[in-house]
Amino acid sequence: MSGALRTMRDAFIEQIYNKMRHMDDIFFLTADFGAPSLDKIRCEFKDRFINVGIAEQNLINVATGLALEGCKVYAYAIAPFITMRAYEQIRSNLSISSQIKPVNVNLIGVGAGVSYVVSGPTHHCLEDISIMRLLPNFAVFSPSDWKLAELFVDYSLNKKMPKYLRFDGSLLPSIYEGVEDIEIEKGFYEIKKGGNVCLVSTGFMTHRALDAASESEDIGVIDVFMLKPVNNELFYNAVKKYERIITIEEAFINGG
Repeated sequence: MSGALRTMRDAFIEQIYNKMRHMDDIFFLTADFGAPSLDKIRCEFKDRFINVGIAEQNLINVATGLALEGCKVYAYAIAPFITMRAYEQIRSNLSISSQIKPVNVNLIGVGAGVSYVVSGPTHHCLEDISIMRLLPNFAVFSPSDWKLAELFVDYSLNKKMPKYLRFDGSLLPSIYEGVEDIEIEKGFYEIKKGGNVCLVSTGFMTHRALDAASESEDIGVIDVFMLKPVNNELFYNAVKKYERIITIEEAFINGG
């Protein structure tokens, strides 16, 4: 169940570009971080594209201000910087404040896990699952391929709440190309049915889980792409048939 190679960010930004052509309340912000797919937005929507520079804390401040005026905002930066460097602003401006007035701010963090492997530990992000799930009023989306990233666009536009989108930084083959019954709000998908053992994974590690499961018909794979909110009842019904469950994620041992 694998297909064309593509990055999550390019697939997602391409869909945002298509939406901006018809919706004039979408703003795209970046912290001096580019992408091939971002060039069209920068050129065609100069009045709704803002580069705040290498200033992730200000990125959150500007995004919050626009959202408070009713705009749908996408804020884009490298994953460890948009989460950890700007965590105080995310906590105060988005998480806590959205209890009073909901805002539609979508934080796009590229480089989850160790996908920026050659850049070293400053660009690795093993904490984001833990710290972003901790925040109240936040959704956390962790896709395993670019097709899921595309499908999340409508959810991101329609759900008026802060969200964190953790994207792998590498070219990856599609897992869900041609799969029609994915429900974003369900939050997970049983890619492979097994016997006694189930690998529950998220993000890039779903590719590793599928590799491992290919060795045995006894191993099933469930891809969890919505880390928060979680539909506990549906998830329990999906895993209860298995005797053993192994979770796989890019995080420190005691977090995630």
